[in-house]
Amino acid sequence: MATLRDAKVGQTVHVKKITGEGAVKRRIMDMGITKGAEIYIRKVAPLGDPIEVAVRGYELSLRKADAEMIETE
Repeated sequence: MATLRDAKVGQTVHVKKITGEGAVKRRIMDMGITKGAEIYIRKVAPLGDPIEVAVRGYELSLRKADAEMIETE
């Protein structure tokens, strides 16, 4: 199972599933990351946290812990 955290800079992935529970899952979905969404990995900070992505026409920064909850294909 590949997650958003495993994706490399410059790669485009599609959301397969969002794991997680309650408020965290809802917050991720409210940011536009839903099943089938296309995500482009723009940058990764020098120490790996956060990850900057482009989704649905805007840029978004995610923590590694949140990126780990997003399964991709």
